Amino acid sequence: MPVLTRLIPSPVVVDISRGALDDLAGLLADQRISSNGKLAFAISGGSGAALRERFAPALPSADWYEVGGGTIDDAIKLADSMKSGRYDAVVGLGGGKIIDCAKFAAARIGLPLVAVATNLSHDGLCSPVATLDNDAGRGSYGVPNPIAVVIDLDVIREAPARFVRSGIGDAVSNISAVRDWELAHTVRGEDIDGLAAAMARQAGEAVLRHPGGVGDDAFLQVLAEGLVMTGISMSVAGDSRPASGACHEINHAFDLLYPKRAASHGEQCGLGAAFATFLRGDREMSMLMVEVLKRHGLPVLPHEIGFDEDEFVKVTEYAPDTRPGRYTILEHLDLSADQIRDAYRDYAQAIGS
Repeated sequence: MPVLTRLIPSPVVVDISRGALDDLAGLLADQRISSNGKLAFAISGGSGAALRERFAPALPSADWYEVGGGTIDDAIKLADSMKSGRYDAVVGLGGGKIIDCAKFAAARIGLPLVAVATNLSHDGLCSPVATLDNDAGRGSYGVPNPIAVVIDLDVIREAPARFVRSGIGDAVSNISAVRDWELAHTVRGEDIDGLAAAMARQAGEAVLRHPGGVGDDAFLQVLAEGLVMTGISMSVAGDSRPASGACHEINHAFDLLYPKRAASHGEQCGLGAAFATFLRGDREMSMLMVEVLKRHGLPVLPHEIGFDEDEFVKVTEYAPDTRPGRYTILEHLDLSADQIRDAYRDYAQAIGS
């Protein structure tokens, strides 16, 4: 009988620990990613510049490139500036925008990427997608997975707590996204990858049910691992389906309708997940999400991020247009504005607002 297996695209190295950056050059040499430290670092002008001062002496053969922002033009400019060097790998050192630019640039010049996250704001640090602003608003670009992911919990602790909170909202939203995927499978026959779904759901459940908080190393470890596992689940599935459902449609609608007022990605996704779960009829899970999000200081009602009821109704009504072809509880129910308003008032009342 043949043995049937599949290869899963995933990093060669995942190091999530305190002091993980103390010997980055040694780690990359040991893993045969870069034996001589000839690396191209993409950094921000803020935390990245400070980390350069800290780590540059141990990496004398590296070159450092400051990234101006998170646009497709920034990523192309970064790739063009790096392509003349003979590097072993590109290292994205920073938050989501820096890593996404580095992902795109590395793919463009044909080099592996090492993702070194300085915060845990969302699950993009290990995903096969680079999300970059463009003339049409924002686009998702397919890229290879990072060859290595390094997360130093000491560095994560130094980042503002709002970044950790954002990551919590993004991780918890997996639970709603997988339920949407299962709904699409049941109603429309959409293929579902059980392994990808299990990885994404368990990552979300681990964060949801952990008793720790943003200042707790054990909780940060679980959150970091959950975000990495979510990224790998997207590689397994071949797209963002395991981690993107109605929750992310609502997030995208906030970004597109109110670009100058939108909150963080994770705040909007967490709120979207709690409301979508309520629409799905799973009141117990919705209220558990609300309880956990509130405990971590995340919003559960739109007015907590500066939006009134009418604006939230408009966001939810527009949300399906942000991902044409994706089937979630929003497409399934196909609610009118008045029906969304009634559902939202029921949700707010259930919370006790």
